[in-house]
Amino acid sequence: MGNNSTIGEFIIESQNHFKYTSGELSRLLSSIRLAAKVVNREVNKAGLVDILGAEGSENIQGEEQQKLDVYANDKFIEALTSREVVCGIASEENDDFIRIENGDNIASKYVVLMDPLDGSSNIDVNVSVGSIFSIYRRVSETGSPVVLEDFLQPGSEQVAAGYVLYGSSTIMVYTTGHGVNGFTLDPSIGTFYLSHPNLKTPDNGNIYSINEGNYVHFPQGVKDYLKYCQEEKGERPYTSRYIGSLVSDFHRNMIKGGIYIYPTSTKAPNGKLRLLYECNPIAFLAEQSGAMASDGYQRILDIKPEELHQRVPFFVGSKNMVMKAMEFMENS
Repeated sequence: MGNNSTIGEFIIESQNHFKYTSGELSRLLSSIRLAAKVVNREVNKAGLVDILGAEGSENIQGEEQQKLDVYANDKFIEALTSREVVCGIASEENDDFIRIENGDNIASKYVVLMDPLDGSSNIDVNVSVGSIFSIYRRVSETGSPVVLEDFLQPGSEQVAAGYVLYGSSTIMVYTTGHGVNGFTLDPSIGTFYLSHPNLKTPDNGNIYSINEGNYVHFPQGVKDYLKYCQEEKGERPYTSRYIGSLVSDFHRNMIKGGIYIYPTSTKAPNGKLRLLYECNPIAFLAEQSGAMASDGYQRILDIKPEELHQRVPFFVGSKNMVMKAMEFMENS
């Protein structure tokens, strides 16, 4: 498939990978692409209109919602609902999952979990933000309303996952379990083109991404790993790069090689990132690109979720770096 293929063409040509009815998943991915374009337009003109800053309400996580979060959430829900491609949606912005029972949605086999705008507190200062999505086949009977169990599946059951990074250029990166591909939006015609075919994360990298401002609150294993990264022996020291927007940090490390860590801390005893909306989709992409994702001790994709907004510590990136960090965690 040539580099000039559009994401629409690519989705259709890749349909034969899907074990089940391919048309439905293709339409679902197209709906996400559509919502991403709408959100992209708003993100890019955010400085011009009254959509910046806080909405005044808090989300389920107790974090102040940014106006643009709410907008992105609405747009993704709208796109997925109106095109009759999913029977349920869970979003980081909503307390509970949403049942969609109109039209053909109830007959759909798929549920979507999403973080509609990750890193949105960065928008005011023009730093890249992203949308993250995760798709599962429902486990309850098709045709009946979705239930909580449809969403509480281990990440290893994902059929597709991806993110949209709204940066200096807008890029959509996704996997259906057959490698990772990236598509860049040509804003002049509103089309995503294949720009990063078959993305692979280097096994080694020299970037570590962590909020070192929380150092005193980190577990000993993380402190030891950071010391290791900062030693002046051999090939080290590594370099620290932390944007504070998961999608941006992960995207850079996937391309250049590196590790991203959001550990537990005395301030966030379970970590801060959400297993279902952030860690599972990013872990699926990581493994499909040859990288690794762990909670410090075990594979992220093996964790059986117990609640919708569950948080976990997160170590993701170049395989050898993640293994090294886990070694420090085991020995601490």
